[in-house]
Formats: sequence, C-alpha cells, structure tokens
Amino acid sequence: MEFLDAAAVRRILDPGALVEALRAAFAEPEAAVVPEREHYPIDEALEATLLVMPAWQRGRWLGVKVVGHYPQNRGQGLPGLFGSYLLSSATTGQPVAVLDGTELTRWRTAAASALAADLLAPREVGEHLLIGAGNVAAAIPACYRAVRDVGLTRVWSRTPSGATELVSRLRDEGVNAEVAPDLRAAVRSADVITAATSATSPLVLAQDVQPGTHVDLIGAFTPAMVEADAALITSASLFVDVREALHEAGDLTGPLGDGILQETDVLATLTDLVNGTHAGRSGNDEVTVFKSVGTALEDLVAAGLVWEAHTGA
Repeated sequence: MEFLDAAAVRRILDPGALVEALRAAFAEPEAAVVPEREHYPIDEALEATLLVMPAWQRGRWLGVKVVGHYPQNRGQGLPGLFGSYLLSSATTGQPVAVLDGTELTRWRTAAASALAADLLAPREVGEHLLIGAGNVAAAIPACYRAVRDVGLTRVWSRTPSGATELVSRLRDEGVNAEVAPDLRAAVRSADVITAATSATSPLVLAQDVQPGTHVDLIGAFTPAMVEADAALITSASLFVDVREALHEAGDLTGPLGDGILQETDVLATLTDLVNGTHAGRSGNDEVTVFKSVGTALEDLVAAGLVWEAHTGA
C-alpha cells in the first residue's frame, strides 16, 4: 500500500480531467453507492466535527474519507480541514493507497463547483470574486479555467493578509488577480461569486447581487454555517449538488425552518443538470445559486483518478 501526500496528489491531479470525470460520474449516479456522511461532534469549545464519508463502485474502487473540521485552526495559521482517504479494491477489499484527504477534498470541491458553473454561469465572466482565501478558494481558478475564460479574479478575505497572499500565489500561476478591499462593492461588480468560508453569518446579500450573476456557495456545509442571506436563497434560481444539502447546509436549513423556502424550490441537482433533466440557466438576467455540501462520490472519483494516473492504469 502506498501513501500519496499532498504534494503528490497536487502533482498528479489534472483539474480539467477531474471536472470531466465528475461530469461522467454525476451522469450515472447509480453506478456508485454513496451512503450519507456521518457527523460527530468532537469538541464543542473548538467547534470541531469529525466527518466519515464512504463510497464504492462495484468492480472498481471502495473508499472512505475521514475528515476533522476545526474552523478555529485559521487563527493559528492552519487549514480548517484535515483529512485522509483510504482507497481499496471494491472486488477484494485490499487497500491500495492512502491519499492526503485535505488536498483531495479541496480539488474535488473546486472541480464540482466548476462543473456547476459550466452549466449555470454566464458564458462571459469578466470578474470572478473569491470570498475566502483558504485552500479550497486557492483551487477554484485552476478548475474554472477548464470551463470558462475569466478576465479578472478578485479575492476578499476577513484576513486581508490572506487575500494578499492568495493573490500573489494566483499571479504566480498566471491568473490575472487582485485583492478586493470592499466585499459588498466586489459582489456588485462580479459576474460569478464563489464563497468558500466557515462563515456563520451572511456574506453575500441579495441586494448586492446583480442580474445575471452566478453565486457558488461551497463553504457552509453544516446547519450552523451560512454564507448568503435568506433573501438571495429565496429569490434566485436555486440548485444543489445533492439533495442532502437540504438538511445539512445552513444556507438552506434556516429558510426551510422559517417556512420561507420549500424543498420544491430547489430546481435541480448536479445530476439533473448534467443529464439535461433541467436546462440550467434560462436567461441573461437570471441569478443562479449553486449550494454544495460535497459528496463522497466526488472523493471516490478524485481518488481513483489520482491513483490511476499515478500507476498508469
């Protein structure tokens, strides 16, 4: 059994290939078994949570990801998520590799958002706003390049030094990037907005989002977390990666609990979009919101893709 650390995963993984692999996987969800993820509170004072996410494809791969979510880590200069992924043969159960789950998570999350953007975002993206400057946000531009030509990527973070550092990294990668000093002004000028944070109060307000904008909410994956106000969620065309988002994501559980959002208000899942069951964006002025919580299917696809590229299979 081999161990592929973060550097190895990043070196091997091709963002564009991952977007297409996820497209194929969401087109045939019945090919995999994906139990609901389990959440376990670890330490209330630290707001820490353990997530366990298994999935398997008969005749191919069996995988399980174990993740510790520690949102207060950012105050210590550490990522908020640490994870590991065990990949095994689904035929024999024999383990083949342990992969760095943190690196795997950030790339599969970014690739799923890019896939959704390909189906929901405007064709012309003059400005893409990244809200948050963590590991996931840093992976977004490379994945978006597989589906859109982006004129300018702007970065806003509650920690200005984090935004400055990410902009520097993106420029080194050839991305036209700059710091967004004012969040609300940046929201008003963006064509696409990606929020990748651990926020517990709204950052994206409906009153600031302009007609035709695509809003990508990928950070808030528990009921206690929220990135957009209820006015945006209830007024925009709403899409989710998987139906589990309806009872896991605070952006949705809050309005649902208040009775101002119904489950039927969610227009489609990522599978519906990929398969053409729903046509996606219907007009130039439509505001679309994609709310994702992540799924073990994405981890399984990403881990299998990395391993097969590593072994030349």
